[in-house]
Amino acid sequence: MNLHREENMTMLCDFYELTMGNGYFKKDMGEQIVYFDVFFRSVPDGGGFAIVAGLEQAIEYIRNLHFSDENIAYLRSRNMFDEGFLDYLRNFRFTGDIYAVPEGTPVFPREPLLTVRAPAIQAQLIETFLLLTLNHQSLIATKASRVVRAAQGRAVMEFGSRRAQGADAAILGARAAYIAGCSGTACTITDELYGVKALGTMAHSWVQMFPDELSAFKAYCECYPTNAVLLVDTYDVLNSGVPNAIKAFNEVLKPLGIEKCGIRLDSGDLAYLTKQCRKLLDAAGWEKCTITCSNSLDEYAIRELLRQGGCVDSFGVGERMITASSEPVFGGVYKLMAVEDEQGVIHPRIKISENVAKITIPGFKKTYRFYDEHGMAAADCIFLHDEEPDFTQPFELFDPEFTWKRKTMENYSVKPLQLPIFLKGELVYELPTLEEIRAHCAAELDTLWDEVKRFDEPHKYYVDLSQELWELRDHLLRNKGKE
Repeated sequence: MNLHREENMTMLCDFYELTMGNGYFKKDMGEQIVYFDVFFRSVPDGGGFAIVAGLEQAIEYIRNLHFSDENIAYLRSRNMFDEGFLDYLRNFRFTGDIYAVPEGTPVFPREPLLTVRAPAIQAQLIETFLLLTLNHQSLIATKASRVVRAAQGRAVMEFGSRRAQGADAAILGARAAYIAGCSGTACTITDELYGVKALGTMAHSWVQMFPDELSAFKAYCECYPTNAVLLVDTYDVLNSGVPNAIKAFNEVLKPLGIEKCGIRLDSGDLAYLTKQCRKLLDAAGWEKCTITCSNSLDEYAIRELLRQGGCVDSFGVGERMITASSEPVFGGVYKLMAVEDEQGVIHPRIKISENVAKITIPGFKKTYRFYDEHGMAAADCIFLHDEEPDFTQPFELFDPEFTWKRKTMENYSVKPLQLPIFLKGELVYELPTLEEIRAHCAAELDTLWDEVKRFDEPHKYYVDLSQELWELRDHLLRNKGKE
């Protein structure tokens, strides 16, 4: 069950969105139709792809956009805003169009994740929140995917709430991690709000509350006989923790005929300790007892732990995933790509920079993903919105950075990446459930070649421009933005 909180986030915007909106209003430009794209320039951690997330929260925000009397009073108190503009805000609602890539989809640099077509004031005002929600959740989903893949099929639990940078970062970060494949979360409210299963058993304080370790373990087994996972590293893992866990299992669980149980380690040399723990548990007849590891893990620590033969059944990953600590900024941007005149003619706009990565891809666009005869993703290609490519014929793709690197697609299929979300201010997209988003993510990841999914030096995935779009961009570059 989804118990979304109804909060008015309209004022969660950069102040310059309002000063520009006021300026557009005063200059009679507020109703001019404009086109903005959300996109990113590089994949965090040098990865081969990112996973987009946060669209559902963007939709909630758009649907709830309004200015309260208190908001209007605050803006009036700044003595900067035209009264006509404040009256405009009093009846404000979003009336534009939004197209977006569904959550859970693997995406690549430079391609539009979300496109806004709307009157200038509206399009400008929503910039901050759209970037906030897409940047944050896409960052965590991308990091979580790396961690989950490193675990090689073992369950990964999200344990990061206490280290997250704020309440929403914890709640929505857990949601994003679940989309990318985590099995559950320690964050209880995320279970309540979004149905991500809350998981957890005990902390070291439970063990310390009892006269000795064995009585702590027995008490927990008595309270939760079907979910007895004991934290064995409070004092001495091999000399007391595991032996006492075995005693508790023997004295409490075995008489009940329960074989399902587990231990968790949160410190020490995990590769060495898990191997020794496995030997002790197996020798005592607890072969089905699982071993969970936590303690500042990330994809590299997990990969190395398994490479060293660590006997681990599941992982709890906290701070390094919920904060994406190795590269904690996704870097999505919101850029003007076109303006539409009164006759409905779309005029492309480009941002030119000495930093080549910051040069934008102009125009109102659409993106298609090409799949080869095996159903594997081969390339994406960005077209102008009014192009009608012939996908019944062989299709030539090239790398825009190295135009001599070309490939010809035959026996392929295509699908559009972006779908209409809002049209004329009305929601036209049927929101998938979180389970559907998670399944979509897993299915789409299966279409990526392993070489693209490498952590280090991944294969570069083609994101092509149609010939017409490439020529438009080249023309605008040569003419410093003039059509």
